[in-house]
Parts: sequence; C-alpha cells; structure tokens
Amino acid sequence: MRIFLDTAETSVIREYFATGLVDGVTTNPTLIMKSGRDPEDVYSELADIGLQDISMEVVGTGDEMLSEGRRLAQKFGDVATIKVPCTRGGLAACKLLSEDGIKVNVTLIFNAAQAILSSKAGATYVSPFIGRLDDNSVAGLEVIRSIAEVYKVQNVPTQILAASIRDAYKVTRAFWNGAHVVTMPPKILGNMYKHVLTDAGLDKFDEDWAEVQAQIAQRQVFEPPAIAQQVRHGGDLDAF
Repeated sequence: MRIFLDTAETSVIREYFATGLVDGVTTNPTLIMKSGRDPEDVYSELADIGLQDISMEVVGTGDEMLSEGRRLAQKFGDVATIKVPCTRGGLAACKLLSEDGIKVNVTLIFNAAQAILSSKAGATYVSPFIGRLDDNSVAGLEVIRSIAEVYKVQNVPTQILAASIRDAYKVTRAFWNGAHVVTMPPKILGNMYKHVLTDAGLDKFDEDWAEVQAQIAQRQVFEPPAIAQQVRHGGDLDAF
C-alpha cells in the first residue's frame, strides 16, 4: 500500500516527503505546465529530494515515446517510471521499454480490457482514472475492483495505481477495492489527517492537561515546605 503525490510543485512534495508517508510522484504535461518549469529540472529536483519513483510522461508516436522513454531512463536511472497512454503506440513502447527493464506506468485506463492489454505489454503500473469515470456516469471504484479481480486470478505482477482522486474517501475505497498505489493532489493527502472528532478529542486533551498542570501548581504552592522536603526524601512524617 503506497501513496504518491500527483503534482509538480517541488516545495510541496518536499514538505510531504519529509513525513515519510510519500512513496513517489506522478506528473503529466498539464501539471508541469502549471509549475512553469522545465520538466527535467523538476525530475532532477525530485530525485535530489530522495524520491525513488517518479512518473515521467512521454508523448508522440510509438517510436517517439520509446526513444524519449529510453533517454529519460538512461538519464535518471531507477527513479524513472516512464508514463505512456493506453494506445497502440503507447503499449508498443511499453512492451519494448519493459523488456529493457524500465518501469512503465500506462495511463488513461478506463476499463479492465485496457488494463489486461497493458499488463500483457509488461506495464509496471496501470492508472485507472477514477474521477473522470465518475464524471461520465461510470463507477470508477468498480473498475478498480474488476481490474484487481482479473489480476488476482491471472497472478500478474502489474500494480493498480489509482488516479484522478477527488477526495479522501475515494483514497480509502480505492485501496479497499484492490489498488496497490493511490496518487492524489497534496490537498487530499492533507485532508486524510483530518476528522472533526480528532479535533474535538485534541481540544479535550489540551483542556484536561491544562487542568492537571493547574492542580499540580496549586498543590506545590500550599504544600508545607518541611513536609514536602521530608516526603520527597522518604523521611518519617512521625518526626513532625
């Protein structure tokens, strides 16, 4: 069970990576564009932070994706996971990249049939887009479940990387339905810490602790000094 962040904002990634709870990062051209930075500068900084799994998306024809994927894998080494779309060209590139020992994340998965082809092509991960499925009146979590069942029956090593996550509840349900990895925006990860009862419990603990401290301070003020010293040193109170 692993958590990835879906962002190219390196300062935010650095903050969450320091918690020890983040295992990797997924990026795409849209996220890179929002960051306003060169993609490879972002990848280099993420590698320097210590991330061991960085999805790097490639585009173009099958041959172009293959060539660019090999170049990125050679430059960034084992931290690079090449991200390709579930198309004929993308899966052709996936097959050859995986034969080279390069990790591949097949993205834009919307049904189990696509996940089957991706696994046959040697994908390390398949990324079903839960939110986009829900937007089109298809139960995204059920797609994860169907992929997980097929993979279990066939005993394939490809992992399900749930993407397009819109809330913390979907994170829980994605794991429950068989996802091995969930990638999410930083805001969603932050929301996973929160619950109204946790906040109420903390407020109560703080209130009670302040009361305990006040009681201790009050006892120290009114405790007779000689008796207090004798008690602290294990003396005999009968001497008084």
